[in-house]
Amino acid sequence: MIHAETFTNGLTLVAEEMPWLESVAFTCLVPSGCAFDPPGQAGLANLLCDMVERGCGERDSREFVETLDALGVDHNAAPSTLDTTFSASMVADKLPATLGIYADLLRQARLPADQLEDSRQVCLQELMALGDDLPQRAMLALRATHYPAPLGANVYGTFETVQAITDEDVRRAYASAFRPGDTILSVAGKLDWSALRDLVCELLGDWPSAETPPLPLVDPSGGYHHIEHDSNQTQVTLAYPTVVYRDERFYPSRAAVGILSDGMSSRLFSEVRENRGLCYSISASYHSHPDHAAVLCYAGTSADRAQETLDVTVSELLRLPEGVEEDELNRMKARTKSAIIMQQESSRSRSVSLAFDWRHLGRARTMQEVKDHIDALRVDRVNAFLRENPPADFTCVTLGPKPLEMPDAISS
Repeated sequence: MIHAETFTNGLTLVAEEMPWLESVAFTCLVPSGCAFDPPGQAGLANLLCDMVERGCGERDSREFVETLDALGVDHNAAPSTLDTTFSASMVADKLPATLGIYADLLRQARLPADQLEDSRQVCLQELMALGDDLPQRAMLALRATHYPAPLGANVYGTFETVQAITDEDVRRAYASAFRPGDTILSVAGKLDWSALRDLVCELLGDWPSAETPPLPLVDPSGGYHHIEHDSNQTQVTLAYPTVVYRDERFYPSRAAVGILSDGMSSRLFSEVRENRGLCYSISASYHSHPDHAAVLCYAGTSADRAQETLDVTVSELLRLPEGVEEDELNRMKARTKSAIIMQQESSRSRSVSLAFDWRHLGRARTMQEVKDHIDALRVDRVNAFLRENPPADFTCVTLGPKPLEMPDAISS
């Protein structure tokens, strides 16, 4: 059963009881993503994410980690475009103590000035690693080019901006972003709703409120862009707009992406990789912000086969409105329902889904509701969606030794 309550300070608690499990997990979304990084401070959200885990309340950095380890908590933190996500999973009876620690993190992070350089070095190491991760570099550039700024912002920033961030910048960002308004805490697993609600109210109910600042958007550049890189490989990325997650047409949209890319029998894998041997990796994925969504495609190939890889990939995308077949849709539905079943066995996966639903829908869907939507998909509905919303308005970014020619079908 799913429960939800929004406290007077704006914090939303959503929880699902899964009594067949012995574990419990929570996901906390704080509106502290890289899209809110001030001008000239790109990478601040990433640095802040590291700093807040360096002690909170009465615990210093070492005590924070050792206490969670002693409780057997598997935990993680990561910034994204609009949020910083804190997640943790544990044996059910350790939830109260763990939530107490994270309440201190949200409200009383120490942000030790003498460890700022340590956090900075972590972020700089991530930037150096990014230099060797060519697929991720290309995909980050695609998102920056396709989405309105700052929705395509790079969470890592640059060497120059990260080096320039000060202790004052970190403290200002924490004071601004770590507030209950627009913060979502989702919990799933073996829990008692009444006890959980009372605990969260005690820990965070009097957390001082503040509004999330507005986020003005700038139109994207779109089109084709090439990043020159001396390599025997070329990274090919494509994006085109689609309906957002809360749109009633989301399920046929997601079905089309699944037919393109979910599994080894999908169209892109079969035609581009297996039948023609054009690339070593290819995929398409659905990605959504609250008000902007896209299908993001990636192919990694050798430089001498890059042009043909791009041409055939675009051909497969443009072929979608010609219609999908019954067997393709059935395979996609079987894979999706299998994933739903596995999610029912994972408190962490379920807590993530609850938080994502609440951020995008303002409510949480049951697994049965999702399954019913999948079961209701029919070929005629998916094909009608594709005829009305064909892949178009492409953005393309390539990374490799030389630029490619955009196919005539999408460059005109």
